[in-house]
Amino acid sequence: MNKKTKIELVKEHLVTHGFISTWDAIKLYGATRLSDIVYCLKKRGYLIETQLTNGKDRFGNSSNYATYFLVKVPNE
Repeated sequence: MNKKTKIELVKEHLVTHGFISTWDAIKLYGATRLSDIVYCLKKRGYLIETQLTNGKDRFGNSSNYATYFLVKVPNE
């Protein structure tokens, strides 16, 4: 049985949903280095834009997080 890599899981999520946040990547796939995964996908030709969002953490403190949006899939 072949297990999918985190890069493959995040890629499939982006293709299916169009976006992923850092928190989604952690909760759904255990991917704690989403920015590195996005970097790898960009090197493979995926066009992904980053949106930084300011929110509150569980303690009410100001917190920034990234959401990545899939703009274009390369011709495979």
